[in-house]
Amino acid sequence: MNQQVSSAGGAQNRTSVERRGDRELIVTRTFDAPPSTVYTAWSQPELFQRWWIPKSLSGVSLVSCDMDVRTGGKYRLEFGAGGSGTMAFHGKYLEVVPDERIVWTNDEDEEGAITTVTFEDQGGRTLLTFHEVYPSKEALEEALQGSAAGLPEQLDQLDELLSGIGE
Repeated sequence: MNQQVSSAGGAQNRTSVERRGDRELIVTRTFDAPPSTVYTAWSQPELFQRWWIPKSLSGVSLVSCDMDVRTGGKYRLEFGAGGSGTMAFHGKYLEVVPDERIVWTNDEDEEGAITTVTFEDQGGRTLLTFHEVYPSKEALEEALQGSAAGLPEQLDQLDELLSGIGE
């Protein structure tokens, strides 16, 4: 079962969010930047933290962003909202091929997905594919109501960042 969940952005660089089967989520977006630039925005903490949190989550910030983006490396992202404590997301990088692919685990609980992001060159532009495989149908359902719902906004923010660093 393939199901288009949503799409956002301009007609030229639209974000497509598609549910595939009971456990997979596929998000695609084309960026007007080469794969090396898009990869850098995903792999350099100082750039990543500028676009990852949806602006619509007012008051939420990325209070720490530790990323060792290499095969076998680890990451830990800690989010905070005002003075009400923090929430951490963490995992390890299973495969990193610079400018082509990043694969990581989401280890905060047993329902975490395996995420693969690929950067495909399309004549100086990049087709980004964000693919998550969840351990259960219920975990995918929860993600579609939570973290995955922000992906179109996050990728819009990435697009905005890329237009500024590509000049």
